[in-house]
Amino acid sequence: MDAHALAAQLRRTLREELVITDQQRLRTYECDGLAHYKVVPAVVVLAETTQHVATVVKACAANGIPFVARGSGTGLSGGALPHADGVLVVMSKMREVLEVDRDNQRAVVQPGVINLQLTRQVLPLGYYFAPDPSSQQVCSIGGNIAENSGGAHCLKYGFTANHVTGLELVTPSGDIAHIGAKSPDAPGYDLLGALVGSEGTLGIATAVTVRLTRTPEDVRTLLAAFDDTDSAGAAVSAIIGAGVIPAAIEMMDALAIEAAEAAVQCGYPEGAGAVLIVELDGPAAEVAHQFDEVEGYCRANGAFEIRIAADDVERALFWKGRKSAFAAVGRISPDYIVQDGVIPRTSLPQVLRRISEISAEAGVRVANVFHAGDGNLHPLVLFDDSVEGEAERAEEVSGAILDLCITHGGSITGEHGVGSDKAKYMPRMFTDDDLDTMQLLRCAFDPASISNPGKVFPTPRLCGEVPGRHKGVHPLAEAGIAEVF
Repeated sequence: MDAHALAAQLRRTLREELVITDQQRLRTYECDGLAHYKVVPAVVVLAETTQHVATVVKACAANGIPFVARGSGTGLSGGALPHADGVLVVMSKMREVLEVDRDNQRAVVQPGVINLQLTRQVLPLGYYFAPDPSSQQVCSIGGNIAENSGGAHCLKYGFTANHVTGLELVTPSGDIAHIGAKSPDAPGYDLLGALVGSEGTLGIATAVTVRLTRTPEDVRTLLAAFDDTDSAGAAVSAIIGAGVIPAAIEMMDALAIEAAEAAVQCGYPEGAGAVLIVELDGPAAEVAHQFDEVEGYCRANGAFEIRIAADDVERALFWKGRKSAFAAVGRISPDYIVQDGVIPRTSLPQVLRRISEISAEAGVRVANVFHAGDGNLHPLVLFDDSVEGEAERAEEVSGAILDLCITHGGSITGEHGVGSDKAKYMPRMFTDDDLDTMQLLRCAFDPASISNPGKVFPTPRLCGEVPGRHKGVHPLAEAGIAEVF
């Protein structure tokens, strides 16, 4: 049975309107936020319940048909890129907050719940959901889990993995499993840790138990303008080196500032080669003391203007430019690639200088926006796809930046995931043995290789076809593991 025959079966099992095969409607789902890659799926299913998801996956497993889960489609690595001969399981209808347990600081949500929706719902109770990707107004918590998303405040509060305590999971065989719960930690293997950030290759989360964070007593935010990124980077190192851990430290360079001004008129200081947004939160007395330190370090490292947010309205304006930066680049370039590399924080000045040199050598503009506090870079490589050769040059620059991150002891991704975009770079960071070991875990969950195939790993390996192993022998069987689930 192929995907189109499966669609007819699913229409009988589910409801007619939940199964899409019309070509024009299918094109709505041909890419995620990384529009550079496009694939039209054979079938789209709009799941409404855990049972819907299990029914679809079980049917796919029975017929060897690949499937991909999709949330809001805001990912930036091609992680939700459909399979041309497969089923795209769209989770955006599963948007209910199932439970808020204030006493235990937990909430149970469906995967389609929008990140900011949860915060707005629990804010009157004195809590919020700490992970805050720039796309938090539209991205889904299911997608955050798939990519282990971070955000501006992950410096102090950690990534999505630090805020998930339980999952309801539809396995690649269509079974429903429950992993973790409301308690802080469960005995046994850390399957929850393996699932968060697995990019949909180990199954589909259909309910999520998350940790809620108490709203701080005080929040203070400043914006500091510098002549260049070197000075701003030195200020960041001074702040962190002094033992101050702000809730967030974000940096934007001149080109990113130009884009933000064109898009949202954020009013950043004129002539700035870089700006830092530093936010502190916590007990009022501690915030006041640390804020004075932060201001002093910024001035000592060359800040020519410092603005302190007088209220929530001004704080929101500071953040508006930063949060809109990715989309804002569309005002100054018809096309761009968003990258997501990580480096040690102390390497910021030399890495940024080298990115500038790579940009000049290739004749490709690069705007830099990043989580400066933990060295998570988001270079935006600008190009015009209508000009012959520009897309190829942009890809080369993008790859050179990732190589630069690896050279400095960093990583090819911090929070956007590997997806389709960076799979080819995985061998630059990991050995064949490393990749084979990762493949063993994937095969334990998905021996048929149908759950979001072609993502993360550099080649479309099937379980039992891992290089260096005996063909035809399942690697788990070779390891003495008979079956899983």
